[in-house]
Amino acid sequence: MDRVRAAYPALADGHAYLDGAAGTQVPQTVIDAIADAYRLGIGNVGGAFAASRRSDGIVAECRRAIADLVGGEPEGVVLGPSMTTLTYRLASALSAQWGPGDEIVVSRLDHDANVRPWVQAAQRAGATVRWAEVDAATGELPVEQYDDLLGARTRFVAVTAASNIIGTKPDVAAIATRAHAVGALTYVDGVHATPHGPIDLRGLGADFYATSAYKWSGPHIGTVVADPVALEGLRPDKLTPAPDEVPGRFETGTLPFADLAGVTAAVEHLAGLDASASGSRRSRLLASMAAVEAYEDSLFDVLLGGLDGMAHVTTYGKAARRTATAYFTVPGHTPRAVAAHLADRRVNVWNGTSYAWELTGVLGLRESGGAVRAGLVHYNNRSDVDRLLEGVAELAGGSTRR
Repeated sequence: MDRVRAAYPALADGHAYLDGAAGTQVPQTVIDAIADAYRLGIGNVGGAFAASRRSDGIVAECRRAIADLVGGEPEGVVLGPSMTTLTYRLASALSAQWGPGDEIVVSRLDHDANVRPWVQAAQRAGATVRWAEVDAATGELPVEQYDDLLGARTRFVAVTAASNIIGTKPDVAAIATRAHAVGALTYVDGVHATPHGPIDLRGLGADFYATSAYKWSGPHIGTVVADPVALEGLRPDKLTPAPDEVPGRFETGTLPFADLAGVTAAVEHLAGLDASASGSRRSRLLASMAAVEAYEDSLFDVLLGGLDGMAHVTTYGKAARRTATAYFTVPGHTPRAVAAHLADRRVNVWNGTSYAWELTGVLGLRESGGAVRAGLVHYNNRSDVDRLLEGVAELAGGSTRR
């Protein structure tokens, strides 16, 4: 842990960064990679000069790195400014094939970025939206309901690999198997899942897998990874002279080349978290992220056990499989007041709905401002957790409003 934390300059400020579910800090190697790209000189891609060729190489290596991270193919890696932006772009392209009588399935467990683009696209196409419901008591997304939700007219299923507020990891593979049995495509939101364990998009049955580098120690870059064949069948709106091949036809404007160099460095950083891992980058990633998952789960036992042991705290989500993400309220204190109280003690947490619009409605928290979210990532340690628990314990019996 000392070696891991030393890689992150921001951690030297003494704050407990438990806000990783909203975005992680970046290691020095990522900072250096971005700076080096600018220092060496970069140009737009496709040129005859050296700076342009450097950008060509940066883009190609970034696609390879992301493919290694999630188990995809470089030719299927679409890059963009955010997962939300890319999801809207894919929704527009996919919904061009939908019409009245067609059905899509979304879930109330998801971040709104994997709900609203599809709902809005379905409305424009005249397709019907069906909802997979969450068990409010457990936070589970029961797989069996998909037997009733899916049918001959189902064209598309969107589901998260992990809830961004309560951590629930639904059985995506079982859902995808049901979707594929009726000929539907699956779009898996992996933004919250990717930082917390090994990812295999084929094992998940994801036709499209979305993730964001800033959730796993990289810069603000989004990506959707798909089978290149699936992308070939889609024709998004684009400028006439813009690339027509896959995946370039989905990427509008000029890519941020220096940031893409940072994405590759972030993947390399993750691959090196388990210093004993060897072999290909994909093999090292699988080993390192399995170690991350085990470490975070162990630390989360302390965090969740501490919160559940306080009579004045209510936690949400009891799924059998979940990421190390706690969502809680302290009666008598607004979520913002709890976050401010902890911030005064240099403990960083988030408050609000965190764009889990449907889920906070199911939990009865949306209208009251959501809850407090504390999320562990691989650079958090026991001291971070203890400081959070101490700060929350101080709120017993009081009342503050900010």
